[in-house]
Amino acid sequence: MNNSTAQIIISIIPIVGIGIGGIVVFFYTLWHHHENKLRIKMGTYQKSHFDYKAFSLLIGILLIGVGLLLSAFFALAHGSSPALLGGLIPLVIGICLIIFYNLNPDFKKTGSDEK
Repeated sequence: MNNSTAQIIISIIPIVGIGIGGIVVFFYTLWHHHENKLRIKMGTYQKSHFDYKAFSLLIGILLIGVGLLLSAFFALAHGSSPALLGGLIPLVIGICLIIFYNLNPDFKKTGSDEK
């Protein structure tokens, strides 16, 4: 691809995608904030429960799987090169989430406290 115009357009695509994604996240957060304010005014607000235990386990397993596959692919395709970081970074983040899942004392509740 020697055409400089095509190279510029291709390099702008990720920037535009990140910008649009940021705008979507901003307006989602703004809408959620206004919704919570109205619920508080109406007296129907209930604090939502986010299950960090299930989230850390699920995302940890998914990132380990993706990281292993990407690491194997980049190791076979490029050998030991900086491209290997594309697989090692999600692998290490997934391992850290599994360690968080195993070491967090709030997750070690037994009996009827566990969900």
